[in-house]
Amino acid sequence: MSTFPTEFERTDIGEIQIAPEVIEVIAGLAAVEVSGVAGMSGGFAGGIAELLGRKNLSKGVKVEVGQLEAAVDVSVIVEYGNRLPEVATEIQRNVKRSIETMTGLTVIEVNVHIHDVIFKTAERIEDTELSHRVK
Repeated sequence: MSTFPTEFERTDIGEIQIAPEVIEVIAGLAAVEVSGVAGMSGGFAGGIAELLGRKNLSKGVKVEVGQLEAAVDVSVIVEYGNRLPEVATEIQRNVKRSIETMTGLTVIEVNVHIHDVIFKTAERIEDTELSHRVK
């Protein structure tokens, strides 16, 4: 999927195009900035990228990009104790604002999919157990 340059992206010396992968990265970073988001949920493919040592900044994000507009789907994991609708609404606002500010595209929708809820204390206990077990 590629984007076509809009009128304001044509300059005297060439065209400016933004790859959809760039928009995915912007959306992913904007989503994890929101308080209460524990991480992104990327499924099997995202896990493989992490195992191979590459940081996948677009994990859990899918975008559809046109000439002037973009639609975004974000899959997240939320920390237990947060109000899910409030976290999701803030993700929508932050993703929309970030993409529109950085790219000039109009974001027509941001769909938030909450795939899991994690407990902070359980995660810390597992991390502690692993750090004591492996030396």
